[in-house]
Amino acid sequence: MDGMDGSVAGTAFDLGPQERRRLFGQVFDLVEEHARGVRDLPVTPDVTPETVRRHLERYDFDGPLEPEGVLADTAAMLRRWTVHTTHPGYFGLFNPNPAALGVLGDLLAAAFNPQLAAWSHAPGAVEIERHVTGFLGERLGLPSGRVAGHFTSGGAEANLTGVLLALTRAFPQVGEDGLAALPGRPVLYASAESHLAWLKIAHMCGLGRRAVRLVPVLPDLRMDLRALTERIAEDRRAGLLPFLVVGTAGTTSAGVIDPLGELADLAGAEGLRFHVDAAWAGAAALSDRLRPVLAGIERADSVTLDAHKWLAMPMGAGTFLTRDAEGLLETFRITTAYMPASTPGAVDPYAASAQWSRRAIGLKLFVTLAAVGRAGYARMIERQTDLGDLLRRRLADAGWRVLNRTPLPVVCFTDDAHGGEAGNAARLEAVAERVLRAGHAWISTTAIAGTPALRACITNLATTEADVETLVTELESARSQEPPPTAAPDRPHYAR
Repeated sequence: MDGMDGSVAGTAFDLGPQERRRLFGQVFDLVEEHARGVRDLPVTPDVTPETVRRHLERYDFDGPLEPEGVLADTAAMLRRWTVHTTHPGYFGLFNPNPAALGVLGDLLAAAFNPQLAAWSHAPGAVEIERHVTGFLGERLGLPSGRVAGHFTSGGAEANLTGVLLALTRAFPQVGEDGLAALPGRPVLYASAESHLAWLKIAHMCGLGRRAVRLVPVLPDLRMDLRALTERIAEDRRAGLLPFLVVGTAGTTSAGVIDPLGELADLAGAEGLRFHVDAAWAGAAALSDRLRPVLAGIERADSVTLDAHKWLAMPMGAGTFLTRDAEGLLETFRITTAYMPASTPGAVDPYAASAQWSRRAIGLKLFVTLAAVGRAGYARMIERQTDLGDLLRRRLADAGWRVLNRTPLPVVCFTDDAHGGEAGNAARLEAVAERVLRAGHAWISTTAIAGTPALRACITNLATTEADVETLVTELESARSQEPPPTAAPDRPHYAR
């Protein structure tokens, strides 16, 4: 309860130095306990919504509870009722085990709580983020010293920013008068294998989901440039207004990289903006060995890269990067009397991004990059890529067929079971479910060009060769409980 004078003195709001040290120490002990023991936990929880809700009924928030007990119980709930993406056997989505330095950087951001709306409120944090985004942009090949951009909540916000920037540059009148000022509907183009956040983004921008043209892919799952060219011409004949081509550098399902250089050529010839969604594979730019797989990305008008995917950062840490600083300022142009006056030579973040008040998202990546170095990141990324190659070899040895060709550590595979696509999908779902129930690994199912598949991705810095072997063993055990597959016709087997 509040102090007698209505202040917070004597309450949990007003922790003294000893209480802070004790509670912070407790949290660090809980974090360390989890880090040491996560390998021994089942990756997937076995729980129902009712179980969690019944547990939470003890918290009616009517009166204060002892902080130690609340912290311990919160950690226990997370330990019992979480898919442990920090587990080295998690081969699922792009949720890596966060680097300890990233966690500590996030703690600094929370404790100092800089407000990144105006430069004058947080010059240190704003310039730290500017320094990091400049480094990332230059590694991607954007012009040195001319990279603009900012950290975002994630890839969806960064890709939204790319669409808004492209709209602003293609149709300057939209900023003031909206889409109603245009003689037709703007349309954008992305691969059918791209992340379907584009549909949400089109809705949010007022374009409508039908404005997103999902272009067919070739057998190697890269965007079909001929189909793209034909669709642009068809849309123009129909009175529509093409304005943006999106290349994907690392598709979500299969890790495939579109032909970025050719897409840049096409976009330039057609007078369209070119954005690259490199949310997870853009991290390859930190490795000299892998950087060439992103060839063509340097010609993009803008790029999305998420540090909370393959750069081992805690959620969330997206970035939007562009060579078009003036366009970005025009996209979010605003002035208001209640904001502090701008600082000469600096950009106020609220005036160049969708967010207004914002956390210092980039501190965690700055701390980690500074302490680990680019070379350290390169070793981590290359090691995980090598583990992906090991997984492909072990799956092939066990009779699985790899469906995707990519230099990145995401592996989609099947065993061509009988029963047609529907029967094989159900069979692979059952295999995945058995793997999850065993508790030693986590994988997902997907479809590659319509073919049902299992999918395993390696972005966890703690994953080892032994964890790869465990996954293959679990897959074999799960498959052995299903009827044997019938013979299948010869089909391509991709080693990379």
